[in-house]
Amino acid sequence: MTLGLILGIVSLSNPTLSGLVIDFIKPIGSIFIRGLKMIAMPLVLASLIIGVANIGDISKLSRMGGKTVGIFVLTTVISITLGLALVGIMKPGERLSADTRTELMSEFDDNAGQQISVAEKLKPKGPLEPLVNMVPDNILLAATNNRAMLQIVFFALIVGVALLQVPKEKGKPVLDFFNGFNEVVIKIVQFIMLIAPYGVFALMASLIIEIAGDNPSRAWELLLALLWYAVTVIIGMLIMMMLVYPLLIKFFSNIKYLDFFKGIRPAMLLGFSTSSSTATLPVTMERVEKNLGVSEEVSSFVLPLGATINMNGTSLYQGVTAVFIAQALGLDLSISAQLTIVLTATLAAVGTAGVPGAGMVMLVVVLEAVGIPTAGIALIMAPERILDMIRTMVNITGDASVSVVVASTENALDADYASEHSGE
Repeated sequence: MTLGLILGIVSLSNPTLSGLVIDFIKPIGSIFIRGLKMIAMPLVLASLIIGVANIGDISKLSRMGGKTVGIFVLTTVISITLGLALVGIMKPGERLSADTRTELMSEFDDNAGQQISVAEKLKPKGPLEPLVNMVPDNILLAATNNRAMLQIVFFALIVGVALLQVPKEKGKPVLDFFNGFNEVVIKIVQFIMLIAPYGVFALMASLIIEIAGDNPSRAWELLLALLWYAVTVIIGMLIMMMLVYPLLIKFFSNIKYLDFFKGIRPAMLLGFSTSSSTATLPVTMERVEKNLGVSEEVSSFVLPLGATINMNGTSLYQGVTAVFIAQALGLDLSISAQLTIVLTATLAAVGTAGVPGAGMVMLVVVLEAVGIPTAGIALIMAPERILDMIRTMVNITGDASVSVVVASTENALDADYASEHSGE
């Protein structure tokens, strides 16, 4: 990651080198991400069916599901409230000069317009549409789209419950098939991870060049103009990662702070470099089971669901961004408007989970709920890619934390195993 960062910075002053990085090095990173995404869906399908079928008790499954969703909602509300408190204290929008605001709006107006147009098409048309979208009308079609992960989770849960209900001798061949299939998928994940260092190197090098664009000095000026806004978001995310999640883990389990972070460090770094919870899911599941001692039945249920609907980093980002845009445009938000942001962002985190561009959909929904012009999205486009990397890392950390909490309350956590294997 460090070498990729250095190469990217060095390439900025050399157009020929920049071209070589984009044309011949970036594809290595693209292949790596595609490989992870390729295996995410079959991994979720197989492991979740096995996990549910091995629980052996539907009441235990419903109890686990209630805990998981409850903690997801709680941490989402905490993250949004924290973001609103920080942006209210630091007031980054008021530090943006009128000239800079005008410049940002003109620089990114077209890009923002495209994002808003896509988000408008993907917004849920009614309050119960997310429930409708959760049920696939064609499971084979859903399996071809990583954004339809919630539909695969739903299907896998139904298959797992059905296996609990049919006679064991009838269900055994199906379960044996998925057990074997799961072993093959895990082996493929190990193959893909052999190129992880090269993939991350390529992603970081190309990222720097893409952020800088055709005019590197101009790009850095715009990023510096939004530095206070970015710092506000990053502080909130650090508090979630270094205080809120560790407190949850400490309260509900015996895993030490350092053991937890050592255990999931590869998943956190991969999430940072890929900006994709879905692409990182195979590694997150492997690390949570192998390094933290979480049972497969818990990890295969909590983590796919978390990668789809538990977006604490994204929710915090939505809250900060909404108020930042309001501050920059000179709009005052009342207490009721801020409470509306908390409620809307919480519901949007779940409601937009099954559609592409979920982050932008959430932001458009939140802005419209409190009457903030959606054109203000142009103000935050410059640092968007960098903040996306950080919030993905927070999302993954949150998913891993919840899996530890649920496993601990279900007596499915081997804390001694975690302390012995966290550094592997």
